[in-house]
Amino acid sequence: MGEVEPGPAGPLEPPEPPEAPASRRPGGIRVLKRNMKRNGSRNCLNRRSRFGSRERDWLREDVRRGCVYLYGADSTTATASASASASSDLHLVLCTVETPASEICAGEGRESLYLQLHGDLVRRLEPTERPLQIVYDYLSRLGFDDPVRIQEEATDPDLGCMLRFYGEKPCQMDHLDRILLSGIYNVRKGKTQLHKWAERLVVLCGTCLIVSSVKDCQTGKMHILPLVGGKVVSQRISTVDLSCYSLEEVPEHLFYSQDITYLNLRHNFMQLERPGGLDTLYRFSQLKGLNLSHNKLGLFPVLLCEISTLTELNLSCNGIHDLPSQIGSLLNLQTLCLDGNFLTTLPEELGNLQQLSSLGISFNNFSQIPEVYEKLSMLDKVVMAGNRLEVLKLGVLSRMSHIRHVDFRMNHLKTVVTENLEGNKYITHMDLRDNQLSDLDLSSLCSLEQLHCERNQLRELTLSGFSLRTLYASSNRLTAVNVYPVPSQLTSLELSRNLLECVPDWACEAKKMEILDVSYNLLTEVPLRILSSLSLRKLMVGHNQVQSLPVLAEHIPLEALDIQHNLLTRLPDTLFSKALNLRYLNASANSLESLPSAGAGEESLSALQLLYLTNNLLTDQCVPVLVGHPHLRILHLANNQLQTFPASKLNKLEQLEELNLSGNKLKTIPTTIANCKRLHTLVAHSNNISIFPEILQLPQIQFVDLSCNDLTEILIPEALPATLQDLDLTGNTNLVLEHKTLDTFSHITTLKIDQKPLPTTDATLTSTFWSHGLAEMAGQRNKLCVSALAVDNFAEGVGAVYGMFDGDRNEELPRLLQCTMADVLLEEVQQSTNDTVFMANTFLVSHRKLGMAGQKLGSSALLCYIRPDTADPTSSFSLTVANVGTCQAVLCRSGKPVPLSKVFSLEQDPEEAQRVKDQKAIITEDNKVNGVTCCTRMLGCTYLYPWILPKPHISATPLTIQDELLILGNKALWEHLSYTEAVDAVRHVQDPLAAAKKLCTLAQSYGCQDNVGAMVVYLNIGEEGCTCEMNGLTLPGPVGFASTTVLKDPPKPTTPSSSSGIASEFGSEMSTSEVSSEVGSTASDEHNTVGLDAGLLPRPERRCSLHPTPTSALFQRQPSCATFSSNQSDNGLDSDDDQPVEGVITNGSKVEVEVDIHCCRGRDLENSPTLRENSPTPCPEEHARGSFFGIRRQNSVNSGILVPGSKDRMELQKSPSTSCLYGKKLSNGSIVPLEDSLNLIEVATEAPKKKTGYFAAPTQLEPEDQFVVPRDLEEEVKEQMKQHQESRPEPEPHEEDRTELPEEFDTAL
Repeated sequence: MGEVEPGPAGPLEPPEPPEAPASRRPGGIRVLKRNMKRNGSRNCLNRRSRFGSRERDWLREDVRRGCVYLYGADSTTATASASASASSDLHLVLCTVETPASEICAGEGRESLYLQLHGDLVRRLEPTERPLQIVYDYLSRLGFDDPVRIQEEATDPDLGCMLRFYGEKPCQMDHLDRILLSGIYNVRKGKTQLHKWAERLVVLCGTCLIVSSVKDCQTGKMHILPLVGGKVVSQRISTVDLSCYSLEEVPEHLFYSQDITYLNLRHNFMQLERPGGLDTLYRFSQLKGLNLSHNKLGLFPVLLCEISTLTELNLSCNGIHDLPSQIGSLLNLQTLCLDGNFLTTLPEELGNLQQLSSLGISFNNFSQIPEVYEKLSMLDKVVMAGNRLEVLKLGVLSRMSHIRHVDFRMNHLKTVVTENLEGNKYITHMDLRDNQLSDLDLSSLCSLEQLHCERNQLRELTLSGFSLRTLYASSNRLTAVNVYPVPSQLTSLELSRNLLECVPDWACEAKKMEILDVSYNLLTEVPLRILSSLSLRKLMVGHNQVQSLPVLAEHIPLEALDIQHNLLTRLPDTLFSKALNLRYLNASANSLESLPSAGAGEESLSALQLLYLTNNLLTDQCVPVLVGHPHLRILHLANNQLQTFPASKLNKLEQLEELNLSGNKLKTIPTTIANCKRLHTLVAHSNNISIFPEILQLPQIQFVDLSCNDLTEILIPEALPATLQDLDLTGNTNLVLEHKTLDTFSHITTLKIDQKPLPTTDATLTSTFWSHGLAEMAGQRNKLCVSALAVDNFAEGVGAVYGMFDGDRNEELPRLLQCTMADVLLEEVQQSTNDTVFMANTFLVSHRKLGMAGQKLGSSALLCYIRPDTADPTSSFSLTVANVGTCQAVLCRSGKPVPLSKVFSLEQDPEEAQRVKDQKAIITEDNKVNGVTCCTRMLGCTYLYPWILPKPHISATPLTIQDELLILGNKALWEHLSYTEAVDAVRHVQDPLAAAKKLCTLAQSYGCQDNVGAMVVYLNIGEEGCTCEMNGLTLPGPVGFASTTVLKDPPKPTTPSSSSGIASEFGSEMSTSEVSSEVGSTASDEHNTVGLDAGLLPRPERRCSLHPTPTSALFQRQPSCATFSSNQSDNGLDSDDDQPVEGVITNGSKVEVEVDIHCCRGRDLENSPTLRENSPTPCPEEHARGSFFGIRRQNSVNSGILVPGSKDRMELQKSPSTSCLYGKKLSNGSIVPLEDSLNLIEVATEAPKKKTGYFAAPTQLEPEDQFVVPRDLEEEVKEQMKQHQESRPEPEPHEEDRTELPEEFDTAL
């Protein structure tokens, strides 16, 4: 970060009281002139160096005060290259919301101020506009509600990436490649002496020279001379593209050319009355096409009507309320685009344009069809999407015999009125999507060929079948669809997501139907006439209640069959023998126990290539049947009951490219898999595989998932295939990877393995309230654009944070949010206790912190925060969920799903769709805002403001003992799994990692081809999850033996992946020593407290997250000098290091560590009201005074403790959430593990009185060194240990100990 240095204007004088500046300047302007250095990567200032404390005090007196950052003209824009790091003058102007731009200009000696939004266009402010009010309005529309917080945000220089003021109009770098130089030069045409030199206007534009044919003559013609390959080719200029130039007028040199026929001025700020303004465009005598869209004109430029040569005019998105009558003089006009304005009527004079063939008036305010359409005989389309029509009168359309296509999508249509019995023989295409229709009768449209009526509320639909070819009526409430006569021309019928109980009879008689989609209905059978149709190519019957399919007697041409999520127990025996063209079959989520044979003969004629049979009851007997499909490329058999896969059968599937066998009971993968030379994906997680399959010799293997198995070792060849990109080995608890193996895997892009847990003597030190598992799969895309955040111990270890981020097509923003959002939440939690406030501010601040990356890119975001519930005394924890975009969270309560999120998309949120429409965004036919995204709220994409906002939906839920688990997923997951199915699929899975893997596998088998991410958080909320000493759990003694107290119901041990759900991922650029070394990890500033022997130093009672220790008895441990631990090396050296680590002294089998311990005297806990409530029978140690300390390894983003502190301290600390998922490389070459390591410290009874000391850290206990008591001696040992504890003297608490303040001192103990 740069620092603020005094500028040439001298030191800043402190601001005067409000009365003093008001007497000199009405707005109270104070200018802070400082030469501020920008950050090279973010073009932002140092947050601690914005202005002094006296200026802050002046701002706090009134929330209507603030500051405006004024950049110089030489400042690079927010979209410029980050390499330009030279400092520039930056003025901080203190003003009020009433201060106009003219007053700031007068104080700065400027002519005008300029505003740049989102690093894009720059416009000149009007003298009466108020800059500070513009900033406050912008922040308010983003979602900030508190005026004080708005004032604080306005002073943050990071805001410059979204909103920036300039004292002079900056020269944007991307414009320099268009016009570099212009002037009068001597030009000679030709090379002979006969051609003389003449002065001409020359413009160097990119790689071309533009030369005028006549000097200083506006009627002269311009010649373009391309400078390519040393050759000059002369040509006339005809098309000029000046879009996105921030222009207010047309450059003067363009008027010299009279050959310009098309002029693109889109996305500028063109003015009317200027030397080169819109009123002067009539000087282009040959102009035929003019694009003035997105110029915020407000009024129709009347003088444009004098350009009689115009044939195409685009004035969309200009805020125009009406059209002048003079528009009738544009007799040659053929295309007129007026979308995205505020028009309510069209003038009658528009009917004079008899050559007009295209008229766009979508997303205006029309409440009825303009009558002028009847006069425009050349028009064949009525395009009125996004207006305010409530009633569609078919009689009006009948009077327009020239109209063929009608587009009324996204209006407010509720009824369709047929005024007479005469049919309309002209309309062939009609689009009524996203309206409010409940019944639709279009039987009078006898020439209708195509109808779109998706996402209405239709219960009944009646059509004419004379000319019907395609019908799209999904996402309604249809119980009946009537078409008469039988549509003999029908080729495609889509009726998915309705309430149909049977396929309409007329559909069975359609002789040319090729595609039929009746999925997500209430069908109980599939008619034989449908399945045996001689024209049907694709049949979608998934998500119904079909119990059986009819037996085929004849050959059929069916190519794709989707029958997933039904009640099938078997498939027709003749399915594969009669459907010889069948290439795709998805029968997942049924109850299939066997598969039909592929054919009667030895040689099969099956053409099947994609077979999905996930989540059935298939056994090993189905495997031989698969041999009959030699062309299989993709085979999914996940979540069945397979125990073996015969090697001889797999050997014959030579064309196999993707194989999914996860969730079975396989012990091995056949060695014949090496014959599948085309295999690139193998997914076999959640099995019992103990032997690593021979897949590393396959030439095209890319993705291998063998997580959650019983692997013990890996036999690898000398060289791995170069195509291998992803290897997942998490959840294999007994797997040990040697240095040589890790070195061989070094080139793999993503390697996921478990970090070996450090043995501890008390397994209950980790949180027992929640554990999580994460799974992310790229699908058929070559990059993963989904990231997740998981912090099991957050904010002093009394909470947890989980998040999911989906960038759709970009991977940069999800990773940025993954690394920063936990830090932002931690800061916001300290500023407010209201969950709605701090969660909303977390999203808004994260939106700002995206900087330049968030200008053009966007991401959906979901954040779940679990914390102790202070509002509800009946609940121990509360869950606060916030989201934007399409990521969702679902809570499982008593086995039932409870949705906690809101999907912000145009299709699923009518209120958001209406908001976007009211702000005049253009919604394309694929339901995307400006053709970019279907989301209406997301982080990033600031250039789509105000249509896309970052304000989240927030919900708070008290957690109870009935809450079992929490599922987080991105859009792709919830598109293919319902809430109920997702909850039922993972409720009884022991390992959260295996549960998350299962969800992703199900989504892929159900048809997901995109990135899919799932996180499962198991909850154990209740008193039985408490780990306090008051509930029977005590800390281990100093020797390391386990406590004699035994839990009645100890928690079931889980694998390392079960506790964390996150595996370490190592990039290919890491070396072997970086991957394998675990010695020398630097301790962080956050530590658990480990009690010492009561005989040496009395310790306070250990409390859990359910019963936190009162704040009066806590103390913040200061950062230690250095802390190192090892469970592999006894000499304090890294495996590949030659020199000892600095600060570590070897001593036999122990590692001596130099630390700095700050101790304090604990207060008496007897007077604590919290203790009285939670601990009716306190232990004697509660009254003892003593010191306590602990050491914990530095945490990563997915398994860390974030301790709130002051802002200054937070800036000094290395935040755990900024560590990468792939491990954090330290200075000594080691990798910080994801698990928390607790290192017991022996304290010497006598130590020198100095600031630092030496403590011996005992080596970690080996599994065979545990203290084991034979069963026949258990009672005797318990009795002896009980007598030993009773004979131990208990210290008496003194009265003075309760009153004196804690004494803090530094000692080496």
